[in-house]
Amino acid sequence: MRQGRYRFIVGALAGPIVLYAVLVLWPYLQSFYVSLTDWSGYTSERRLIGLANYERLLKDPVFWISLRHNLLAAVVLPVFSIGLGLFFATMLNVAGRAKKAAVQGVRGASFYRIVYFFPHLLSIAVIGVLWSFVYDPTGNGLLNGFLGLIGIDPVNWLGSTRTAYWAILAVIVWVSVGFYVLVFTAAIGSIPPDMYEAAMLDGASRWRIFWRITVPLIWDTVQVALVYAGINALDMFAIVNVMSAAGGSGGPNNSTQVLGNYIYLTAFEHGRFGYATALGVALFVVTIVLAVITLRFMRRDRVVY
Repeated sequence: MRQGRYRFIVGALAGPIVLYAVLVLWPYLQSFYVSLTDWSGYTSERRLIGLANYERLLKDPVFWISLRHNLLAAVVLPVFSIGLGLFFATMLNVAGRAKKAAVQGVRGASFYRIVYFFPHLLSIAVIGVLWSFVYDPTGNGLLNGFLGLIGIDPVNWLGSTRTAYWAILAVIVWVSVGFYVLVFTAAIGSIPPDMYEAAMLDGASRWRIFWRITVPLIWDTVQVALVYAGINALDMFAIVNVMSAAGGSGGPNNSTQVLGNYIYLTAFEHGRFGYATALGVALFVVTIVLAVITLRFMRRDRVVY
């Protein structure tokens, strides 16, 4: 009986494991090999050059600029995206006016959920083009038009090295907040209402309820959201490629350059697939290290209810 069960388990898992190995693990292994070659990507010729690509990477100023931008995003985006998502989810679920200690969200919560999540349904290309019009450097842009009404001169948001990167980060926050609102809404919905009602009857403030009940009971979800936000911050390829100056080159003067976009430019515009793959391996290592650090330092005792 036990042997038959083991055969069933092995038979059921064999197919998915093989597919995962072929479609995921094998490409990763190939990437490590390609990073040790001078492959141009357009011929079948590959010459092993050892760690030359990694030595070049360490001396490449654009790599360090891109990495710094990604790491800065890995700090800024989780704080604002997850912070706003958690705030809005709390408001929509448990921060409404209490009636007989009943737990409820603010009025119109269902409508606000749709409004917050709608940007997440749009493609990155559409979002990039839309916000490029918003950031139009002339007075025709929505943002500069508003600034003109209060007497402020137009700002070249995407064409200035001082504002371009932060303007793109603001767009990413705008896009991602709705996703975290949805995630935290589901997590808060799993908390027994009796806990909130008891705290309200005891006279606990909204702020104390948030920190003593909501956050501890959804901490596992917050932790996963932090890892997801960090990984998302290490990508940023699509939005930078669409919105950055000079046709997605990460401009002006690499002020918006990130590793994902730099890998794309190195491989497909400069024809250096070997070096681009080395950049990809570096991004892979940074992603793993960031995920491990996040999970390690955000670990807390699990709350059981």
